[in-house]
Parts: sequence; C-alpha cells; structure tokens
Amino acid sequence: MHVVDLRSDTVTLPSDEMREAMAQAELGDDVFGEDPTVNRLERMAAERVGKEAGLFVASGTMGNLTSILTHCRRGEEVILGDQSHTFIYEGGGIAALGGIHPHTIPNQPDGTLRLEDIEAAIRPDNVHFPRTRLICLENTHNRCCGVPLTPQYTGAVADLARRRGLGIHLDGARLFNAAVALGVNVKELAASVDSLSICLSKGLAAPVGSVICGSKAFIAEARRVRKVLGGGMRQAGVLAAAGIVALEKMVDRLREDHDNARRLAEGIAGIEGLAIDPANVHTDIVYFDVVGTGLAADTLIKRLSDRGVRMLSVGPKRIRAVTHYGITADDIERTIGVLEEVAKPV
Repeated sequence: MHVVDLRSDTVTLPSDEMREAMAQAELGDDVFGEDPTVNRLERMAAERVGKEAGLFVASGTMGNLTSILTHCRRGEEVILGDQSHTFIYEGGGIAALGGIHPHTIPNQPDGTLRLEDIEAAIRPDNVHFPRTRLICLENTHNRCCGVPLTPQYTGAVADLARRRGLGIHLDGARLFNAAVALGVNVKELAASVDSLSICLSKGLAAPVGSVICGSKAFIAEARRVRKVLGGGMRQAGVLAAAGIVALEKMVDRLREDHDNARRLAEGIAGIEGLAIDPANVHTDIVYFDVVGTGLAADTLIKRLSDRGVRMLSVGPKRIRAVTHYGITADDIERTIGVLEEVAKPV
C-alpha cells in the first residue's frame, strides 16, 4: 500500500541527485577544517542568507543550542516564545547543558512576540536577577500554523535588541519556506539578526543537517561550542553534499508544498466534524481540529494510518499535517478522500 506520510517534512527521502552527490563527494577531516565539501556548503549557506560565515551541524536542535550557548553564559537569560520549538521540543537543552534560563513570553497567533512584552521581560541590572542576553525568534513558526515573520517585524525586534544591548538569534529551520511565501529574498529575513540556523533536512529534503550563520567571530566561537557538544563529524562532506543540492535545487519547489497544503486545508474545511480555517495555512503546515464527532485525535490518526495516511496528533482534538518533497497533488486528493471516509462520528 502506498503510504502518504504527512507527519512532518523531516520524513523526506533524498533525491537521486543528492545520493549521487553524496557518493561522489570530495572529503577531508572537517574538525581540521579540511573537508572541501563542508567548506563549500558553509560558504554557500552564509552567502545565501547574507552572513559572513557558516557552520555545519548535525541538526536544527544542535544549531539552536550551539548558537544560544555561544551568545550566553551560564546563569544568563534568553527571551523566547512560549510556543517556540527551542522551548518545547529541544529537550530543555539550553538549561540542561548550558545553564541558561529561558524567559518565555506569549507567542501571538501570527508567531510574533509583542514588542512591549519583550521590553517588559528584559531584566533590570539587579543582583537578584539573571542577566538578559538574547532574544530568540522562529521563522516560520511551527506551532503557529507555519506562519512567516516579515522582515519588518524581525527588524523591529532587532532594533529593540540593539537599543537594549541584547543579541538576537533566529531559529530559521523553515526560513526558505518563509521567503517563498512572502516573495522576498531570504537575505531580507536574515539581515537584522546576529545569528540564525537554517535546516537542510525539512522542506529542502536533505537527509541530515543544519547550518548556523553569522559573523566570522561568532562562527569561530560557535565552532568551539559545537566541538564540546560532540558535533565534530570528521568526513562530513558525505552529508554536506546533499545539503549543497538542497540549497541549489530544492528552494523554488517549496511553492508546490505550499499549494498542496492549501488544497489539503480546503478539502478538510468541507468535511463534517473537522474544523479548519484555510486562510490560516501560510506555508507547508496544516493544523485542524476534530470536533462534534466524539472522536479523539489519536483515534482518527489510527483510522488514517490503517488506510495508508499518516498524520501527527498534537493534542486531544488537534492534528498536524505537513506537506513536503515526495507528496504529490494526487496524494493530497487521496488524503482528503480518506479523511471523508474515516472522520465519522462514533
């Protein structure tokens, strides 16, 4: 049975061109700075987002952790959203491994943090309080329906950060989705931040890896942190080669994922017992609720799985589906049909 796997855009398989590039990659020891394929990927990623340098890491979680540990010392504080990936889904690593205190403030439905909330969260200079060092944003915002943050908003947060002497880090795991959705160059979305991480293994479909980008001085320090975290991967060019193909070939096709997500949302909106606002689907992430059927989300997930469609339960009545490379328009129509069949009252 053909499976339509919509649990995440991390389930993509590498393209044939990626596999060939991995097999043919020129290799060296990256910890010595001698892997030419890794070096090329890092230069390419930094240039794409308008930064001086890049650093290849194993995952988005490692990218954010490395960046925050580079910005902050033990006992210092980072301001971030209460729905942010770093706060919810990264194992508490900034606190557990870095001794860095997360100060959460509410994410708004559009993924933003209100400027006045950020301002109010900045600690005064007082021995009783941790020092505020960093503000973290997320673009696109996973738990806020994949909404993209605009360059104007990010710039306003950066202006506040600099006025108060703080750094700003961007979790840009799906930053290329944001650029495609907004119709802007990705450099505009990264221009005002001090550091950012971009993920190669989500919508860009590489099998492994993220890249941290920032100034040369920042990346030099981040490289030391990466080593402490066990992130020196030696002949990592075999992985970086797929990342190069991802940046060269997979960005423009993200529009297909967005179109498929909107079509899925439109189909769900027409199914009795399921609730969604298609206008709230911005990129490749679709959230909907199971209402008025007596079904739990987990029950609907099981029914879908039995019919070869996989989604993710994210609450008692809430489900997430993510479109990605390998999901076709026909897959979306099949998914809508299966949903119509299985979303029946108990």
